[in-house]
Amino acid sequence: MSNIRILYVASEINPFLQTTEVADFVRKLPQAMQERGMEIRILVPRFGLINERKNRLHEVVRLSGINIAVGEEEKPLIIKVASIPNAKLQVYFIDNEDYFQRKSVFHDKENKFYGDNDERAIFFCKGVIETVRKLGWAPDIVHCNDWMTSLIPLYLKTTYKNDPLFNNTKTVFTVYNNKFSHKFDGDLIEKVKMMDIEDGMLDNLKSADFEGFVKLGMEYADAVISAGEEVNKSINGLFEVLAQEKKVETIEKDEDFTDSYYNLYNELVG
Repeated sequence: MSNIRILYVASEINPFLQTTEVADFVRKLPQAMQERGMEIRILVPRFGLINERKNRLHEVVRLSGINIAVGEEEKPLIIKVASIPNAKLQVYFIDNEDYFQRKSVFHDKENKFYGDNDERAIFFCKGVIETVRKLGWAPDIVHCNDWMTSLIPLYLKTTYKNDPLFNNTKTVFTVYNNKFSHKFDGDLIEKVKMMDIEDGMLDNLKSADFEGFVKLGMEYADAVISAGEEVNKSINGLFEVLAQEKKVETIEKDEDFTDSYYNLYNELVG
């Protein structure tokens, strides 16, 4: 099963950007899997902190030019690419002038959480799926990391369920303790909705907060992984409930964590 195709999706990756442990995790695990013969793609947002010249990002014109709907608006998707130094790995960057040109990640200079971070997450998740479609590359596993990627399992199980590229795709959602206290505006549910998504499917998102996003990702993923940190009682309780119906594990980043993920991927695809 070494030729498994894995798409890694996260909000950051070393050496381009690091604000949490996610960046280091998404740097090490894909390379370890590639060295075991798996085929890898990585997609992250092109936050404004990422220096394009220094990191040699360049636009992939053939992948850019799609418009992504967020609520009532459509915004152009720009795809950029760069290589990780000293590794045979390429990283694709999701970009948009309105959402990702700011010189910060989720907070402004006064450390205030951006009110449109929900829209940025929606744009990113939809952009990831559309980019993969444009690549014509069918992933066996889509490994989503942290709250910003949490809509992807839902979209793949609903709107894109009949797309031949995703017929056999399994999703993994890793939960991290990168919580925020912000509650999003009341139209969040309407903005998240796409074709084949009914209101009841978004019940977990009614709280319009970090917990809601994480719970939604956990609900629709085929496997749910805790990065080994306590999040909160409500989310930890959901881990116990979901363990009755899907693969739920704690995989801490220790010496053996790549083996654990390698075995998990093979189990899901097998």
